[in-house]
Amino acid sequence: MLDIADELHRWVEQGRDFAVATVVAVGGSAPRQPGAALAVDADGTAIGSVSGGCVEGAVYELCQQALRDGEPVLERFGFSDEDAFAVGLTCGGVIDILVTPVRADDPVRPVVAAAVAAAARREPAAVARIVSGPAGLTGGRALLVRPDGSYDGGLGAHPELDRTVAAEAGAFLDAGRTGTLEIGEQGSRCGAPLTVLVESSAPAPRMIVFGAIDFASALVRVGKFLGYHVTVCDARPVFATRTRFPEADDIVVEWPHKYLQSTGVDGRTVLCVLTHDAKFDVPLLQLALRLPVAYVGAMGSRRTHLDRNRRLREVGVTDLELARLRSPIGLDLGARTPEETALSIAAEIVADRRGGSGVPLTGAHTPIHHDAPAAPAGRIGSVA
Repeated sequence: MLDIADELHRWVEQGRDFAVATVVAVGGSAPRQPGAALAVDADGTAIGSVSGGCVEGAVYELCQQALRDGEPVLERFGFSDEDAFAVGLTCGGVIDILVTPVRADDPVRPVVAAAVAAAARREPAAVARIVSGPAGLTGGRALLVRPDGSYDGGLGAHPELDRTVAAEAGAFLDAGRTGTLEIGEQGSRCGAPLTVLVESSAPAPRMIVFGAIDFASALVRVGKFLGYHVTVCDARPVFATRTRFPEADDIVVEWPHKYLQSTGVDGRTVLCVLTHDAKFDVPLLQLALRLPVAYVGAMGSRRTHLDRNRRLREVGVTDLELARLRSPIGLDLGARTPEETALSIAAEIVADRRGGSGVPLTGAHTPIHHDAPAAPAGRIGSVA
């Protein structure tokens, strides 16, 4: 739904009634991912897409039905082996679609209005809706979650459910992810099971890897796995190539400190300095340690670390600023290979981000998770 927030925000401002169909789950080679949406207003105007054309007509009719009946609908579309001309995905995939009416008196409308307004302003926000569960809970209500952990709306069930979903949705928002989670009706593993769709409007956090070396290639893969938008930067064009880093989102040939001066960073950005060359490291870290980013780590031996700290002090970096530097980079896993080293770096980033200690959980008495809490739904059908 938030992928068409600009248009939906205009509809809300104009007072239009509409129904929005959202992809909540996919299987096989489905063309769109969870969060993709198609909306239809009371006049029959449609925006967005849920399948790239395969089932748009059927979903359009479901939206019109939801506007007439005022009830959410959960429908499954899949390729039919028995009837190759049935409505479904000719690519062979399966998608589940949640259709939610958003009319003037529907309880979900204020939350949807606030969510699409935030997304249209490019402000980070997440919206959660129950996709499947006990009758009366699915689709008709929503929870809007902000980065500070506050939330509006409600899912219409046990109060603890809202608090738990808000905390989980906050983690989705922090990572810029859209997807589903399984939870109990009372906000724990107790009670009837619920599936909740969380849509995030925040962009993925950035990981900038400085130094196009073999360790960087492994770190790019791990960074993508963790949901980062990964950039590789190196001043040497022979090394900073798409061939060497096919999974990177961006490859930049530039002196590292000059690129960092010109690019945007925020409180979720992680900076990994793998060059371990003073002519690159010193001006880069001099700048990086003064930026409001989440993590700054630098590769090198302990001897390199001491020499680098000396050079940084000589150019005016304070002890307080140096205390932010994670060097030598990574947790002590005994890593040897590039892949193992990338894992140790990623483990330190996660521990730093989530407040973890980095010690084994076996025998420890610390929390496993450190995040702070901050009418019937229709039918499940299939064309298969």
